[in-house]
Amino acid sequence: MLRRRRNLQSLAGILEIPQDIILDLPRITMLGNKQLLVENHKGIIEYTPSLVRIKLSQGELYIYGETLTLGSLQAEQILIEGVVQEVKYDM
Repeated sequence: MLRRRRNLQSLAGILEIPQDIILDLPRITMLGNKQLLVENHKGIIEYTPSLVRIKLSQGELYIYGETLTLGSLQAEQILIEGVVQEVKYDM
């Protein structure tokens, strides 16, 4: 599995394709501590005003904060708004 992953990374570099596309990795973008965009997710596991847990291809993403809301929910991306205090990636 590790060798296959390295081969895919090399192929992505040669073809100049972003690794997140080849390796099915999430892309996480933050705008200060007010918005967090998660692309290439696998769904929401838990949602409360203080915690959002998101399933990823490899593990889970935990977003802790205050007054967290889903600004946008699409098949490939989730926009979380509120006061983001901590982001944890758990394999």
